Amino acid sequence: MPVKKYLKESIKLGDKDLTVETGRVAKQADGSVIIQYGDTMLLVAAVGAQTTREGIDFFPLTVEYREANYAAGRIPGNYFRREGRPTEKETLTSRLIDRPCRPLFAEGYRNETQVIASVISADPDNNPDVIAITGASCALYLSDIPFLNPIAGVRIGLIEGRYIINPTYDEVRESRLNLIVAGTEEAIVMVEAGSNEVSEEIMVEALMLAHKEINRLCRWQKELYKALDIQKRDVTPPELNEEMLGEIQRNYTDRLRTSLDTTNQEKRDSYAGVDALKKEVVEGYPEDEPEKRTMAKKVFDHLKETIFRDDILNNRRRPDGQCQSRRPAPEVRRAVERQTGRAGHSPERVGPRTADCRFPRRCARLRAVRTRRDHRARSPCWPARPSARHGRRIRRRRRAR
Repeated sequence: MPVKKYLKESIKLGDKDLTVETGRVAKQADGSVIIQYGDTMLLVAAVGAQTTREGIDFFPLTVEYREANYAAGRIPGNYFRREGRPTEKETLTSRLIDRPCRPLFAEGYRNETQVIASVISADPDNNPDVIAITGASCALYLSDIPFLNPIAGVRIGLIEGRYIINPTYDEVRESRLNLIVAGTEEAIVMVEAGSNEVSEEIMVEALMLAHKEINRLCRWQKELYKALDIQKRDVTPPELNEEMLGEIQRNYTDRLRTSLDTTNQEKRDSYAGVDALKKEVVEGYPEDEPEKRTMAKKVFDHLKETIFRDDILNNRRRPDGQCQSRRPAPEVRRAVERQTGRAGHSPERVGPRTADCRFPRRCARLRAVRTRRDHRARSPCWPARPSARHGRRIRRRRRAR
């Protein structure tokens, strides 16, 4: 393994510096960086297997993002002494990293690859999720893993008509827009947003501003790549049998396009027709030549994908016949007009007792239980498990009654 060079560089992003440091820790990983924004720091490491598993026909990429308690200066204790399973936020952030990265690996790369992003320091202002996107790109791009095009992630907020790049937690709560954009130097790859009724013009301006910053970050990563003088692994893209491809295109393109069209048939019928065509194509080659049958499956899948892309990108038409234009949302009636509680009780979960309730004392008791339960769930100081002292206090009160 060649000796890795040490490099630490910074770039201005919003009102803070984004710092990337590589070659200091996790040297046995193929690529690793410590990325810092404000006082928020993440260690992102990427490892790719040197060989491909036998018989694999997909890209086994694993992305894991973890926020340990020690990053905020807390150590688990009392009843929960260890870190638990990934929270909902950690799972969603892992997907946030996976989506823009997965399509940008070299064509034909099937080696098992893992990207692990660990928050090692969390400040009360800066959210680590978008920083992890850029950190994952740096760890992959500044390594020999065939990740050929860097990406970056940016969050855009809108407060009083002013756009904010990577807003803090408090600013996000005040913002009318919470827009996360990931992209390459040339184009936007992923958009995730929540807003409070902003116009299309505002959204377009926010997207353009986000891509402007992403473009700058991607060019900065390419400068780091040149400074480290990294050589990427050679990947041989899969090749299709041109003679077989031409034969299947001539004989099955029209029939496959008809089977994919769901304007005059149900989707299940469409799926069945496509499967029948694939079976016919594969059985057209002798059983004693499994290589040709395997290649026929690949060629058929390639032809199916080509037809999909051609209809959507060139003909602006989806398989169900709808054009790629705005259409009115269908009117949907509620399946259940009013949800009821227990038989004979008021349907109201909380609030004052209604006049039609047949069991007022029981309803009041249920409301009290729900109130205590809600308070227990919301209060951070309520113990996760009652202590022994708490139990003894309750028993003494009962005996006193």
